[in-house]
Amino acid sequence: MQLRDFVIVRELELDLSGGFTVLTGETGAGKSILIDALQLALGSRADAGVVREGAARSEVSAEFDATPAVLDWLQQAGFDASDALLLRRMVDAQGKSRAWINGSAATATQLRELGELLLDIHGQHAWQSLTRPASVRGLLDGYAALDLAPLERLWAGWRTAARSLADARQAQDSLQRERERLAWQIAEVDKLAPGDDEWEPLNADHGRLSHAQALIDALQTAIAALDDDDQGALRGLTRAHAALAEQQHVAPEYAEMAEVLANSLAQAEDALHSLHASQRRTELDPERLAALDERLAQWMGLARRYKRQPAELPALWTGWKEELAKLDAAADLAALERNERQAFAAFEAEAKRIAKARAQAAPKLAKAITAAMQSLGMQGGRFAVALEPLAEPAAYGLDEVQFLVAGHAGSTPRPVGKVASGGELSRIALAIAVTTSALGGAPTLIFDEVDSGVGGAVAETVGRLMKQLGTDRQVLAVTHLPQVAACADHHLVVAKQREGAATLSHVGEVQGEQRVAEVARMLGGERLSGTTLAHAREMLGVAT
Repeated sequence: MQLRDFVIVRELELDLSGGFTVLTGETGAGKSILIDALQLALGSRADAGVVREGAARSEVSAEFDATPAVLDWLQQAGFDASDALLLRRMVDAQGKSRAWINGSAATATQLRELGELLLDIHGQHAWQSLTRPASVRGLLDGYAALDLAPLERLWAGWRTAARSLADARQAQDSLQRERERLAWQIAEVDKLAPGDDEWEPLNADHGRLSHAQALIDALQTAIAALDDDDQGALRGLTRAHAALAEQQHVAPEYAEMAEVLANSLAQAEDALHSLHASQRRTELDPERLAALDERLAQWMGLARRYKRQPAELPALWTGWKEELAKLDAAADLAALERNERQAFAAFEAEAKRIAKARAQAAPKLAKAITAAMQSLGMQGGRFAVALEPLAEPAAYGLDEVQFLVAGHAGSTPRPVGKVASGGELSRIALAIAVTTSALGGAPTLIFDEVDSGVGGAVAETVGRLMKQLGTDRQVLAVTHLPQVAACADHHLVVAKQREGAATLSHVGEVQGEQRVAEVARMLGGERLSGTTLAHAREMLGVAT
């Protein structure tokens, strides 16, 4: 880990070893600051309060060995996947944060997802979760390695189907009125059945037929002007062309004008041909005109009624039919009821599978925690996991989980929060932490003063349990108990020092006589006596 300007740490580089490492120091020296820094690197909420007073920003970096699960996550998320995983988080004095994974920008959510694969943190107030149903249920589900995501998806699907059904039942009257309105409108336009591309040709055809007589008169006038035997334009052009053509050998410049007249004559003849063809096609058709009048009137009437342009009627008609189909589906109570039943059946099947798995895991978890309690000063005590059916299904299944405990032999297990004292709750929480951590997949375990409320031989047992966990996992414990500290493979001490006007925290590893002195301090306070030093040496010798 590397810290820069974090709370009361100016600069720190810490290389944590494998096995069991303890972190000790006087109250207020900053032991938990390192845990807070690690949690920040793993995506916890950023706050300007982590920036050391007078600094512009705080930076935390943490490097981990990448497990196969981490490498798979990195590849899936598009990050560089190498044997080393480097996480970096920066928070400025305004509380804004930035994060990186292996040098690439990342989100706090991604850091948290990685954190779940890298370490488990058990806090000093872990016992409080023993009275929270969600936490208790989560402990059992984690022990049973249950994935509740499919159940939650099926729950959401069932609730959506149930809401759709309830809404449809409540809205039946208004849906029916809306359906009747749409059906009437569609029936009105059905009589016209407007084609998508009908309006423009219809309008054009009506225009031609309604002006057919004027068109016929215009054609006749134009034909007569061109083709009259005495006064027609064609005859005049023919005479003019002939007159010039006869004289072009005398006046060559007439040839160009004769050619212009020849071209004009040819174009006039083409126009006359086209006029005759149009005259043959153009005729009066009163019946056809009446039919077009009637259809055009329907188009215009419906367009005015629904305040649309005539050309928009086909799209409006199609839209109404689509909307009616949706209303028909929404009003189909039988289909909605069938969907709701199917969604609940799928949820119930998965919920029963989860309930069965919980029922199988509960006695195993109870047995493991009971065994751990015996070595934590609760001889004869018994732990139980009770499953109670819920009155109504919930997103997490069909049953609720409750932890029960009997403090001594012969007593009946009762809810943890009602029968256990504060010290017992701490020991039960520690037993659960040790039991569940031993089965988890995270390579690093952190215990932040979970041993508060215990002492004597029990504290020594706690130290041995953590040392045992450290044989195949990396374990870091913040502790105030010398018995726990004496069992560690590595011992780090946090101390505060005055540097000018500032108070800064430093961390260093202690060995040999320095470690003896620290354990002695934990035993007897700042004034070290020969007795406490001898006791410390004895504890370290026994532990090793």
